[in-house]
Amino acid sequence: MKAEIIAVGTEILLGDIVNTNAQFLAKELANVGIEVFKQTVIGDNSERLSQAFEEALASCDMVITTGGLGPTEDDLTKETACQVLGMSSVLHKPSLIALEAFFKKVGKEIPESNYKQVYFPKEATVLSNPNGTAPGAILQQGKKTIIVLPGPPKEMMPMFRNLVKPYLMKMSNGVIVSEMVRVLGVGEGYAAEKLKDLIENGQNPTVAPYAKEEDVVFRITAKAKSFEDALKMIYPLKMEVKNRMGIDAYAEGDDITIQAVVADLLKRKNLTIAVAESCTGGQIASRLAEQSGISKNFLEGIVAYTDDSKIKRLGVKRESLEKYTAVSENVAEEMAKGVVEMVGADIGISTTGYAEKGDGVSDEMSGIVFIGIIYNGKTHVQKHSFTGNRNTVRRKASIAALDFVRRCILNE
Repeated sequence: MKAEIIAVGTEILLGDIVNTNAQFLAKELANVGIEVFKQTVIGDNSERLSQAFEEALASCDMVITTGGLGPTEDDLTKETACQVLGMSSVLHKPSLIALEAFFKKVGKEIPESNYKQVYFPKEATVLSNPNGTAPGAILQQGKKTIIVLPGPPKEMMPMFRNLVKPYLMKMSNGVIVSEMVRVLGVGEGYAAEKLKDLIENGQNPTVAPYAKEEDVVFRITAKAKSFEDALKMIYPLKMEVKNRMGIDAYAEGDDITIQAVVADLLKRKNLTIAVAESCTGGQIASRLAEQSGISKNFLEGIVAYTDDSKIKRLGVKRESLEKYTAVSENVAEEMAKGVVEMVGADIGISTTGYAEKGDGVSDEMSGIVFIGIIYNGKTHVQKHSFTGNRNTVRRKASIAALDFVRRCILNE
C-alpha cells in the first residue's frame, strides 16, 4: 500500500514553521507497512490543493493531510477533499457537542466561524480531537482513502496514534521496521565504502547510509509479516555492519547521542571526568550535564579562554604558551593534566583551537583544534582540521572530544 503525505499551510512554505508532522507520519506509516511514496507541501489554496489530491490519488492508495482544518476562511483541506471525492457534508452532532463542551470549559462563546469544523460527509469516519477544536476524518471512496488531520502536532500525533493507526493496522498485511547503527570518526564516503556490497546488494533487509549533522547513520530496514520477524531479519545484518565498522560504530538507535554513550560508560565503569575547554567554550560540559545521573561522574568543567586563564586556572606553563602558542599539542596536554590534578578526576579532557579566521588566524589555521586527554596516567592528543563556520567548528570539536573519551576507555 502506498501513501502520500500532504502538509497544508502557507506558513510551512514560507519557512515560518518546520514540517515535523511529515517526519512523524512517515515513521509511523512505515511501522504499519505502508510505503510513503511522496511528501508534498501546499499553501492555503483550494485550487492547488485539489490538484495535489487528484495527482496523489492517481498514484497512491491513500493520502494523509495535516493542517487546514481550522475555523478561518483559508482552512480548506476538509472541504477540498470532500469536493475531490464528490461528497457533501452535514452537521455531525457528536462533534458539535464536543465543540460546545470545549468552549464552555474555557468560558467563551463559540465563534460563528468554528461551526464549519463540525460538518462532515455521512460516509466519513470522524476522528475526535480532545486536544483542540478541529476533528479529523477518514474519507473513503472505493479503494482510495483520504485522511485529514489537524496541523498542530499536539493534536495530530495523539489523533494518529489513538485513532488512525489502529485503523491502518487492520488494512496492512505487514510491517516495515528499521534499526540504526551510528558511526563517528569517519566520513560517510569512507564508511559507505566499507559496507559497499551490503548497500548495493541488499533487498530485504536493506542497508542505507545517511550523513547526519553529528554522525553517520546506517539504517537497516526489513519488511515482514510481524515486528518480531523483521527484527530477526535485521539482526545478522546489523551485527555485520557493527563488526565491519569496529570501534567507529558507537551506538544503535534513533536518537542516541555521543554524550549519552559516554555518560553510560562513565557510570558503568565508575569513572570520573573533568573538562578544560578553550575554543569549545563549555559545550562538552553542557553535553555531559544533559545526562541524568551524571553528577557522580562529571566533577567539573572549566572554560579557560585566555592565556592568563590557562596559566592561573590549569597550571599551563607560560613558556609553553610562548614557545608553542595556545593552540598546540603541548598546551592541550597541559590543560588536560591541569584539570585532572586540580579536581582529582580519573579522566581529563581539553580543547584548544581556532574556531574561525581573523585576529591573525589564517585560512589554513581556521578550524584547527587540539584535543587532549589524560587517562590512567597516559596522555594522548589529537589534532583535527574542522570545516564550517565558528559554531560548526565548536560543535564538531565537542563531539570529537567526547568520542575521544569513549575510544580511550574502550581501548583500555
